[in-house]
Amino acid sequence: MATPSTTLPSIVPVSNGVVLPAFTLWWREVVRFYRQRARVVGVIASPLLFWVVIGSGFGTSFRSGDAAGQRHYLDYFYPGALIMIVLFTSIFTMMSVIEDRKEGFLLSVLVAPVPRSAIVLGKVLGGTTLAAIQGMIFLAFAPLLGVHIDPLGFLLIALTIFLTSFSLTALGFAIAWPMDSSQAFHAIINLFLIPLWLLSGALFPLSGASGWLQFVMKINPLTYGVEALRDLLYPAAPQVFSLPESMATLTLFTLFMFGLCFVMVNRRTTKPGA
Repeated sequence: MATPSTTLPSIVPVSNGVVLPAFTLWWREVVRFYRQRARVVGVIASPLLFWVVIGSGFGTSFRSGDAAGQRHYLDYFYPGALIMIVLFTSIFTMMSVIEDRKEGFLLSVLVAPVPRSAIVLGKVLGGTTLAAIQGMIFLAFAPLLGVHIDPLGFLLIALTIFLTSFSLTALGFAIAWPMDSSQAFHAIINLFLIPLWLLSGALFPLSGASGWLQFVMKINPLTYGVEALRDLLYPAAPQVFSLPESMATLTLFTLFMFGLCFVMVNRRTTKPGA
């Protein structure tokens, strides 16, 4: 009986710590999502349809007029469509928090001898992985716009997608954690989801908006994700924010949301299964 603890002493603290529980929850999120093929198809097909239909419809009346190759509205709208995939996948994946509570799975995890940080890390990383993968799949359409990405640019784009996915998944977790109803979750999400995306520069540039609208767009953290992607895809185009500014703001928002999730999980100690 003493053999496992003597021959593999380093595995014990890892198994009883954060890594193994977080990995288990992460893997559960990935498997559960990809078993639902309709969701996978819908997440990719909906933004693709938006991109083609809206881009083609606005294309006759909108021209960017810059030297970066953004000759058509489809070029301008492409980063916004990519962010839409990340946004919808990240947020709605965290509805599993409510489902896990109803099924009793969340209660069993909360009473297990594992730190609650593992719950946050596993669930958020699970949603982040799903959103980032599907965002990267949509990136395959970039060559159709004449966009050629070098290795460094690809890594920076992947980092931007990851940070955006992580922050939005953490936002979805923070909204879903205190809720008991999926209907209430949908109501709150619909209240913030579409405005968050519309006012991110995905559909129209910040520089052409009215004064009060520019202010709202500047305090919208999703704006910096869109701007970072647009800067990386069209480096010669003039941007409102520089790439370091966008990445720094996005990183700060990611850390803030992740910290908020930890605070919320650790506050609910009296009614862990509620």
